[in-house]
Amino acid sequence: MIKALSPFRYFHSSPEVIRLVVMMYIRFPLSLRNVEDLLFERGIDLCHETVRHWWNRFGPLFAAEVRRQRVSRMRGFQHWRWHLDEMYVRINGEMRYLWRAVDHEGEILESYVTRKRDKSAALRFMKRVLKRHGRVEKIVTDGLRSYPAAMHDLGNLERRELGLYLNNRAENSHLPFRRRERAMLRFRQMRSLQKFASVHASIANHFNLERHLVDRQTYRDRRSAAMAEWQNLIA
Repeated sequence: MIKALSPFRYFHSSPEVIRLVVMMYIRFPLSLRNVEDLLFERGIDLCHETVRHWWNRFGPLFAAEVRRQRVSRMRGFQHWRWHLDEMYVRINGEMRYLWRAVDHEGEILESYVTRKRDKSAALRFMKRVLKRHGRVEKIVTDGLRSYPAAMHDLGNLERRELGLYLNNRAENSHLPFRRRERAMLRFRQMRSLQKFASVHASIANHFNLERHLVDRQTYRDRRSAAMAEWQNLIA
């Protein structure tokens, strides 16, 4: 059998340092120069442009591996409930829309960027989620009329739920991304927004340890397991 080539083979830095840099930049609301300064305090001398290059190169690879492992486990869930919502993002002064699907436990299933939020955009977004994650029991949305129109075409309108506070799960999932958006001084292209939103969602899922629901010892065990799994990505 042919052994897969390591994606780190052309880089002089160790894979551990690269994973640390990517995790710090995407997981926390830090700028490129913030990451550079924090690493220098730890004895790692890097340029902020190196941080940019590494997250662009390795961020999607790490996110794809995390997503692959989690999707295979989540397809067997029963009584699955999705929360769908959209948020606006300004790109060079123009309004764009980031659609987001979140499950009943706060796991971000999909992030998708469109120019509009009409029926066709909602239909593309929902087809994308259903193709990756399979069948769902209930879908919670807000009052946007694009959702029932798209769900009517998909034949699952009877699964829709609508309520004043039912979609808070999706609304709250926007907050970490908003913090990252401010740290990055917004986006300049739809392509870069789509790329970062997808990578950020997968890494946020990986380190979502539900700190407020468990005791300290359980949280420490989960944090250690998440870090160990992160260090073994693309090993």
